[in-house]
Amino acid sequence: VADCCNPVSKMAGADGDDSLYPIAVLIDELRNEDVQPPLESLATVEETVVRDKAVESLRKISQEHSPVDLEVHFEPLVKRLASGDWFTSRTSACGLFSVCYPRVSSTVKAEIRQHFRTLCSDDTPMVRRAAASKLGEFAKVLELDYVKSDIISLFTALASDEQDSVRLLAVEACVSIATLLPQEDLETLVMPTLRQAAEDKSWRVRYMVADKFSELQKAVGPEITKNDLVPAFQNLLKDCEAEVRAAAANKVKEFCENLPEDNREQIIMTHILPCVKELVSDTNQHVKSALASVIMGLSTILGKDNTIEHLLPLFLAQLKDECPEVRLNIISNLDCVNEVIGIRQLSQSLLPAIVELAEDAKWRVRLAIIEYMPLLAGQLGVEFFDEKLNTLCMAWLIDHVYAIREAATCNLMKLVEKFGAEWAQNTIVPKVLGMANDPNYLHRMTTLFCINALSEACGQEITTKQMLPVVLKMSNDQVANVRFNVAKSLQKIGPVLDSNALQTEVKPVLEKLATDTDMDVKYFAQEAISGKHLPVNILLRPRKVKVFCFFLVFYTLNNCLEWKWQDTTVFNYPSTNNKTATTHTLLQDIY
Repeated sequence: VADCCNPVSKMAGADGDDSLYPIAVLIDELRNEDVQPPLESLATVEETVVRDKAVESLRKISQEHSPVDLEVHFEPLVKRLASGDWFTSRTSACGLFSVCYPRVSSTVKAEIRQHFRTLCSDDTPMVRRAAASKLGEFAKVLELDYVKSDIISLFTALASDEQDSVRLLAVEACVSIATLLPQEDLETLVMPTLRQAAEDKSWRVRYMVADKFSELQKAVGPEITKNDLVPAFQNLLKDCEAEVRAAAANKVKEFCENLPEDNREQIIMTHILPCVKELVSDTNQHVKSALASVIMGLSTILGKDNTIEHLLPLFLAQLKDECPEVRLNIISNLDCVNEVIGIRQLSQSLLPAIVELAEDAKWRVRLAIIEYMPLLAGQLGVEFFDEKLNTLCMAWLIDHVYAIREAATCNLMKLVEKFGAEWAQNTIVPKVLGMANDPNYLHRMTTLFCINALSEACGQEITTKQMLPVVLKMSNDQVANVRFNVAKSLQKIGPVLDSNALQTEVKPVLEKLATDTDMDVKYFAQEAISGKHLPVNILLRPRKVKVFCFFLVFYTLNNCLEWKWQDTTVFNYPSTNNKTATTHTLLQDIY
């Protein structure tokens, strides 16, 4: 009888459909005499993701409550969570104080502040971490007097916690607290704790200080920055831990930009640049990479003369660094320097280093600079590229290492995409086609590889009129490797060519290659003739087009005709005594 009256049993048993079971459970729970909200229960579970989602939902719900309802319903819920026996409920409570505090009475506000103070000194580190992570958020909704009397003491205590995971979260709260306090209170209330954090014994805390340094700098203002943060930043740049140095190096540009203008250059040249020079040759590649991503931005701050005298030698050193990411970060930001010192000065200083890398004896170094060349070309412009770097790019096409030739081919394609088909027609295509007569068959094959890569970017007219004749001529090459690559090239560029060229020029050559004495040449020629990439209506005779279209129609309607496809892509003919044939065989029969 009980089961019959139970909505869970009824809904779950209906037609054996279990999909309604969760809804039935919810209805049953809502009928329960226990009025404790379900989100409160979810906010106490052990799984962190569930707790966080429950707190997120509770925060949204609180915005829909009136001030009266907040005090009657929501604030008691927060109290229950804050005083729960299990630490999970207390961690969830930390995220709810700030959303209810602004809209409750002064009496309730006092209770909320007391609960938060209690959680900041909780015996469980996880609760103190949660409180520290919400300290800045809670400070923003408090009255200024309570920020000074309550929050500062809590901030100091959490920043001195025995757990470094708590201390680093207190650093994050420091930014919010500093923005709330008047300038005259910062030195006495915030800076002693911040100085302590910058020299903390745990590298994780020092890392957090370095990571938040620009925000801290803006929060405390120019005077405190000049007097306190500059020495602290120097120490972070020289920190014994690479992670801290990398975080600080990543903030060099922002830190310098935010320095007071009246003595910015003097501070940088005297205090920051010596540290930067040391980091250029740091033993850790992550530190060097972080610095390389921002150092070019210093040129706009220091001006032309300082850039030429002090920064360019650092750029050159990083451009020769063994770490590819360091070199990439330098090259990708060359436009910053170009704006300051001009392309002529830049070319005189950096171009020799780029050329040196491009001709390095180690092929992996040459490969790295090739991969950066499109980016570099975009930074320097087409005129400079044609004058200084075009010859270099063409030389890579005849490198003795295949990987270099392959990368050089891809490089040309990217350059054409950047500079356009007209530039390619006048600058690149004639040089590429000239390699078709090279005595080295590897270089002749590179011509074909370049044509394959450039055809789509150059378009139909250039491909048909300039590139296709060279490919067709190379079908008579004495080296079989070149001839079968001709077949592959014709297959590749086929979709770009016009129909007349396919019918009158491409087709006869492929048919000729299909009878070649070399079996590889024959194979690739037949692959091209099969029409996998070339338009079917060009390569098939009219009768076979009809048959092919007939096959495609029945292929589409196979479900209606009850033809069965097997895992091996074999289909059965139900009316022909279960005759089987593979798709490949059928296509061969049709052709």
